[in-house]
Amino acid sequence: MRRSVAVSIILCVFFSLVIMAICCGLAHQILYWQKTPEKIYDMAYDYMFAVLLGTGATIFYNMISNILRALGDSRTPLVFLVFSSLLNIVLDVVFIVPFKMGVAGAAWATVLSQLLSAILCTVIGVRKFLILRLKKEDFQNLGSVIKTHMSMGFQMSVMCIGQLAMQAVVNSLGTAAVAGYTAASKADQLSVLVNNAMMTAISNYVAQNFGAGRWDRIRQGVRACLIQTEAFNLIMCIGILLLRHPIVRMFLSDPTKEIYHYSDMYLTIVAPFYFVLGLLAVYRTSIQSMQNGKAPFAACMIELVMRIAATVGLSGIIGYTSVCIASPMAWIGACALLIPVYYKMMKGNCAALLRME
Repeated sequence: MRRSVAVSIILCVFFSLVIMAICCGLAHQILYWQKTPEKIYDMAYDYMFAVLLGTGATIFYNMISNILRALGDSRTPLVFLVFSSLLNIVLDVVFIVPFKMGVAGAAWATVLSQLLSAILCTVIGVRKFLILRLKKEDFQNLGSVIKTHMSMGFQMSVMCIGQLAMQAVVNSLGTAAVAGYTAASKADQLSVLVNNAMMTAISNYVAQNFGAGRWDRIRQGVRACLIQTEAFNLIMCIGILLLRHPIVRMFLSDPTKEIYHYSDMYLTIVAPFYFVLGLLAVYRTSIQSMQNGKAPFAACMIELVMRIAATVGLSGIIGYTSVCIASPMAWIGACALLIPVYYKMMKGNCAALLRME
């Protein structure tokens, strides 16, 4: 565990510096590649540049929060997540109204609130867990651990890579499409957060029972997690579809009919496929927790290819609809691989257990 924490710190520092240097240096080029409309170009640049400078704070916050959860302390990250959110709101008002920093102020508010929360989480974590008090030898001979972390990190970044292609198509359609898509995406993230929470739960459960050789409990746990996850996704789907206009008004003060058109289209197409996202979340995490990293990695590559194929390949034919169908296509493609792999693993290991008995 100490070596995993050490690797997390090394990768945190490395990728923070790399992302900050490359993306800040190419900020204008990135906005050009994404076909950012001229009306919002300056604001987009100010916001993105500030967020990229604060990349280290975001990575640091996510790293220490996940480490504490892995150690069984989910309360501290939750407390400081709430603290970070409230502080972000306060700093938004301070930086934008009295200091007149505009959208850059909103970006710095996010960065500073995450940085402070990360520091406080670290202080409490070090006091609470001796395992976080690292020594020099914990940073030696880390090759195999780094390889594992890099694989898992790539899987988590696939969604972001695919979304860059989706954003480029949206930007080419004008400011109304950007506004509608952005508001709809924020509503869509609620379902992602719910599924991520269920992934954390089933990951720990499957890993513990895998180590104990309790395949019967893995099967029961995965089945129960699927039922709970899909129940939440059904509620999210119905709620988002019924409240899609009020949700858009939460993020935009005076949305036009054109903005509603883009947000409605996205949510109407994507929300019914939340059940597929639930299947993907549970099966991928379960397989990964049983020490099979190849299938989840292949599924992530399928997701990436499907997202890019839908947006880049179909945008010239069906326009904005290609953005709306990109995620459902990616989820379906990944599930087509992972679900058979899961049941093959369960069948094979259960049969082996019976032969041993």
